[in-house]
Amino acid sequence: MNKRKLGKSGLEVSTIGLGCMGMSYGYGPPSDRKEMAALLRKAVDLGVTFFDTAEMYGPFINEELVGEALAPVRNEVVIATKFGFKIDPKVERGIAGMDSRPGHIKEVAEASLKRLRTDRIDLFYQHRVDPDVPIEDVAGAVKELIKEGKVLHFGLSEAGAKTIRRAHAVQPVAALQSEYSIWYRNIEGEIMEALEELGIGLVPYSPLGRGFLTGKIDEKTAFDSSDFRNVLPRFTPEALKANLAFVEMLKKMAEAKGATPAQLALAWLLAKKPWVVPIPGTTKLHRLEENLGAAKIELSASDMKEIETAASKIAVTGERYPERLEQMTGK
Repeated sequence: MNKRKLGKSGLEVSTIGLGCMGMSYGYGPPSDRKEMAALLRKAVDLGVTFFDTAEMYGPFINEELVGEALAPVRNEVVIATKFGFKIDPKVERGIAGMDSRPGHIKEVAEASLKRLRTDRIDLFYQHRVDPDVPIEDVAGAVKELIKEGKVLHFGLSEAGAKTIRRAHAVQPVAALQSEYSIWYRNIEGEIMEALEELGIGLVPYSPLGRGFLTGKIDEKTAFDSSDFRNVLPRFTPEALKANLAFVEMLKKMAEAKGATPAQLALAWLLAKKPWVVPIPGTTKLHRLEENLGAAKIELSASDMKEIETAASKIAVTGERYPERLEQMTGK
């Protein structure tokens, strides 16, 4: 697989990365650990060098999985993880609030290093902007970790343009990780412009709309009781039924390219900018292979215009997050 650089940071990764969250958290019960470790190693064999995890995924067990699976090939891969939450396994989803105090950031780094079985974190994201801690203090704490060699690059997740600029002035930001897909394009405009101006890479999470853009989900799909999608407005049966028009549009255009809807959705992201690296997640080998196949699909300017024109004519039903979660993003 070809590689891309995340902005001007010099951090080079595979054109498509692998989001590891769903292996342990978010989409139902954790998958079999041995099977997921084998899938992670297979991803490396297929050319993936960029793996995304976080302390809160599990909590903790996803970092442990990634660390164990990738330890034998540690020097061949780039591992990204995140800080910024108070973790309490006793509360719902393990999140007891935000915490990006400098002292806590350093504690998380030390714990993540142990779980990941490594001596450095390649990319350390603030998971969500903490309204109680100035972003300059956050960037300063990561800057110290970079000086110590424990962290190589600083990232932000779901941050707004002003926050990105303030953080970047203290410690250069290598990448912004935010939700972005043909189905959710809210970061276009001010945020994307700031990234291009400052030379910051973009790592879209949920590039396949949490599975919806694969075409395998409809209003009759039943999610496990622990599946995060049960609380998302876009995944009510009514919203799913209404939004199927979007998938039908993707299917039609994908067929013309000899591709699947998922591949077209990923190819669209790759064609947006050369510093965009999506991280679709999966627990299945055939899905991994399908997703990676998107890197071979080339979309012309006219293809992009055709896709975006068609997408603009379809109104998406439902917000991406319930209000309490949306309030944690885009600051």
